[in-house]
Amino acid sequence: MMGPAHSLSGAAAWLGVGAAAAAADHPMPWPVLVVGALICSGAALAPDLDHKSATISRAFGPVSRLLCEIIDKLSFAVYKATKKQGDPRRTGGHRTLTHTWLWAVLIGTGTSVLAMSGGRWAVLGILFVHMVLAVEGLLWRAARVSSDVLVWLLGATSAWILAGVLNKPGNGSDWLFSAPGQEYLWLGLPIVLGALVHCVGDALTVSGCPILWPIPVGRKRWYPLGPPKPMRFRAGSWVELKVLMPAFMLLGGLGCLGALGLI
Repeated sequence: MMGPAHSLSGAAAWLGVGAAAAAADHPMPWPVLVVGALICSGAALAPDLDHKSATISRAFGPVSRLLCEIIDKLSFAVYKATKKQGDPRRTGGHRTLTHTWLWAVLIGTGTSVLAMSGGRWAVLGILFVHMVLAVEGLLWRAARVSSDVLVWLLGATSAWILAGVLNKPGNGSDWLFSAPGQEYLWLGLPIVLGALVHCVGDALTVSGCPILWPIPVGRKRWYPLGPPKPMRFRAGSWVELKVLMPAFMLLGGLGCLGALGLI
């Protein structure tokens, strides 16, 4: 799928989690719902760090372009080192390492540890990165015609404001994990969810997605998981634009209402 659809699916997924949490009698404070949806929206773009033409490669200028080149080479090296006899030959690392459940869990865990142990500036950094990505994904038309600096300023301002809101008592810095020292431990959850939602979205397209790696399936370790081929679509096709994106918006709205206890 393309960047805007990935971002919408990430936001909808977190709002759905919010509705489920409310139904389980453990509702999210509204700042957790908002911040989590934005982080999940941004994190749903992050697996495409292995693609130099992806939205995330442009998000932070030369820094993100260089990072994409590094991740692409790393992913390709891991693919070559771990592929089985049935896996096809490749010339790049797109849709390999960063498109797996293991990558999602590792990145989410690392973020939780950083947020919990790094203090306010670590939280601000995590929020800034994902606010910029959320702007690039959800407001992609405006982001494309504005300068990178304006997008970065919007991301930095949003991160500063939201961090201040979360820090206030009862607003959610200790949501779900309330023991002393576990503030912001939950920040890794929307990142894991966003990465997994991205993988599921890509699995619906023609090429499929090796979500299960390193678990082998038959003669392949990088098995391209997906529905039957007649049910798949090409990225950017009318199915994505006319069916899936409106569905994500509808599901996100319903999830938000459920999370706030309005339905």
